[in-house]
Amino acid sequence: MKVILLSDVKGRGKEGDVIEVARGFAANFLLPRKMAIEATPGNLKQLEARMHNIAKREAAKRVEAEGHAAAINGKTLIIEAKAGDTGKLFGSITSGMVADALTDQLGVEVDRKKLDLHGHIKTVGDHAIDVRVYQDVTAHIVLKVVPIGGAAAVEAAEPVAETDVDAVEPAADEAGEDESVADEPIAEADDPIEADAE
Repeated sequence: MKVILLSDVKGRGKEGDVIEVARGFAANFLLPRKMAIEATPGNLKQLEARMHNIAKREAAKRVEAEGHAAAINGKTLIIEAKAGDTGKLFGSITSGMVADALTDQLGVEVDRKKLDLHGHIKTVGDHAIDVRVYQDVTAHIVLKVVPIGGAAAVEAAEPVAETDVDAVEPAADEAGEDESVADEPIAEADDPIEADAE
């Protein structure tokens, strides 16, 4: 049975396409949901008149999608998750969690079904994710998974990371020296207390 699609149908076609489908699929799914109409000569004539409007809507959707893709392409999302000492997560990061993070951190709403996580994310670290914003318009983002409580440290380290990678290493060494110096006065402070106790 030939039908004219009134909206995009995944795996079948987009609005305005004339396709051949099984009679049962048309009668039980497409027609009752007003996703298609029967391809009669009269409906085909009306479709020709509407094709200009359909093409205009399609172009507007594409421009909007390209804007969303440009806004998120190359950006980094940070998600905190429970992890063990080896960096393995207790559970995994889902596409729903990534979609929520996109909305919260970048202000762009994307359907979770349009996210390609390239398999299950079960470890901390950086993971590449493809976002299919609209048909062939895609964006690539980086998901940084950190242990719970690690997001503040990542955000604080970002300005240093942008300046120079070599500058980060000495800063880490200095921090290690400061910690050992900080430990010494605490040990000295314990001694007078013990002397008083005697």
